[in-house]
Amino acid sequence: MKKGFFITLEGPDGSGKTTQAKRLGAYLEKIGLEVVLTREPGGTDLAETLRSLALSPEITMSKRVESLLHVAARADHVDKVIRPSLKAGKVVICDRFSDSTLVYQGLLGGMDLDELERLSLFGSAGLMPDVTFLIDGDPRILLTRRQARGVTDKFEAQGLSFQETIRQGYLSLSARYPERILLIDGEGDPDSITRTLIKKVEKFL
Repeated sequence: MKKGFFITLEGPDGSGKTTQAKRLGAYLEKIGLEVVLTREPGGTDLAETLRSLALSPEITMSKRVESLLHVAARADHVDKVIRPSLKAGKVVICDRFSDSTLVYQGLLGGMDLDELERLSLFGSAGLMPDVTFLIDGDPRILLTRRQARGVTDKFEAQGLSFQETIRQGYLSLSARYPERILLIDGEGDPDSITRTLIKKVEKFL
């Protein structure tokens, strides 16, 4: 590869993004590619600190403040990890990126979507994923996965109806950017989801 390739995984809580990101990364390393596996918000010391603030159930903040925390974390993440890795010709796989901001703070939080998108692009200095895999699934089916993992942040604590709203937000976003966001059925077993991801990624690489 002469240049890097930027992959993001998105989806409702419990859809298996983190598991599939690790599996996809392991496969790409096996075939000889250099892979950087990271997440948002997070990926740097500063971004992880901002993540703990933004996702804390004990801290009350407006959606505007919440959005700024996520975008600030993204700016540091892109500057220190993602862009340098891409310039070095590596494959970057990120568990969530700007689409999560558009769904959680925009479509769900009531922030103006176009304004939030401009802010997010400012934070990433214009960087967008080469491809985004949206791992979709009925929140009722994904519920058992979330229960096994336990509630981890203030979003996951808001119940099934909230998770359904998140799902619809992502589906709306995939319709807005159909060329970049590819839908993956997340209701099957993890092995079949991994095989589907690998087949789709191989077409790009």
